[in-house]
Amino acid sequence: MPYIAFTDVVRSYGAGVTQINALDGASFAVERGELAVILGASGAGKTTALNILGGMDGATSGQVVVDERDISDANEDELVLYRRADVGFVFQFYNLVPNLTALENVELAAQICPDSFDAAETLGKVGLGERLDNFPAQLSGGEQQRVSIARALAKNPKLLLCDEPTGALDYQTGKQILQLLQDTCRREHITVVVVTHNAALANMADRLIRFKSGQVIDMEVNPDPQPISQIEW
Repeated sequence: MPYIAFTDVVRSYGAGVTQINALDGASFAVERGELAVILGASGAGKTTALNILGGMDGATSGQVVVDERDISDANEDELVLYRRADVGFVFQFYNLVPNLTALENVELAAQICPDSFDAAETLGKVGLGERLDNFPAQLSGGEQQRVSIARALAKNPKLLLCDEPTGALDYQTGKQILQLLQDTCRREHITVVVVTHNAALANMADRLIRFKSGQVIDMEVNPDPQPISQIEW
């Protein structure tokens, strides 16, 4: 069984004539340790799929199984534990606590997980070993995003979900962040799912999942993913 099995998922908002299906029977699978890219235009349903995968939203119908656990059938207490222990989140905006240092921001996440990694070591892995005592306002956008990635990784998650993680960054910084995510997937054997509208990123993926109008229109496995350093857009 695949690590992620997302099967015939519908997510509806509203009712009657005002009902909108953000997801309309979407299905895809991701194997353990893969870097999967979910590609689609704005409004295609990709962020909704990510939110359901992360236990932050529920499916109207269909089934979502992660690591042989049916999270579409989980209650709120079970979803809290799932989000806390199994999933790391990286968003377009960094959501750092401004009056905590980089180290304290990462420690905040690590403290809630029983098998967490050392916060300082994790910041070192993302290239911020010299910036532990800096506050977010003293860091560049790329450095703040690295802190947010370290915060997600310090939890020792099985699954890392990234929603447009380079959307607020310039080109070169964005490439560095994507290379970090690609390297982290390989080094830590974490399953990584990246949502993006940038079609050039298709070549970095082990698996490419294309969304359109709430449905998966194509899914392909890439036998030879490219390093981000070799991809231009």
